[in-house]
Amino acid sequence: MTWRKSSRSNQTNACVEVRLTATGARVRDAKNATGPALAFPATRFAAFRDALKR
Repeated sequence: MTWRKSSRSNQTNACVEVRLTATGARVRDAKNATGPALAFPATRFAAFRDALKR
């Protein structure tokens, strides 16, 4: 699975990247690709994503 960066991110990598998994999503700092990633269950990530769309 690949990491995706927002189309609204800027050239300085001041953003996060998201990777969808079978059970949810992982989120990491784009500036630290080898660093830790936060894991979210599918229901929690969907709620977060939907809140951003409002």
